[in-house]
Amino acid sequence: MKVLLFHIGRDRYGLPLAGIVRVLPLLELKQLPLTPDYVAGLMDLHGTPVPVIDLSRLAGLPPAAAQFDTRIVIVDYRAPGGAMHALGLLASQVRGIADIDPQGLEDSGVATAPFLGQVASDADGIVQLVELEHLLPPDVRALLFQEASAA
Repeated sequence: MKVLLFHIGRDRYGLPLAGIVRVLPLLELKQLPLTPDYVAGLMDLHGTPVPVIDLSRLAGLPPAAAQFDTRIVIVDYRAPGGAMHALGLLASQVRGIADIDPQGLEDSGVATAPFLGQVASDADGIVQLVELEHLLPPDVRALLFQEASAA
């Protein structure tokens, strides 16, 4: 399985390429008042507003630093009802693509955050997968994808 490697704090994480639409440089975001602090804002993607989540803040850490290797990863986010939405993920220290053997994946044994999945080890240490389907709690989904939830 191919994954995009990035960091949350000091730790490495992987996002399966199958869910990634594109990777963009850091863009200016419109702030969204009255949303959780991990909602970094709203970006304009070719005329379409796309909410952006700061993965560092979602994990309970300080905001992602605006560095040369900070990216906005656009993913296809599938809501529990099946509706698809474009969602931006603010990711720090994007390092490129790695190949992870699915046979080498194991449960972490720790249930700290619902969006953090299985782990694999390599020469550089542990990589933990991000599970898009568990990224947003229902109340935040309702805030970010209001029209879709009202339909």
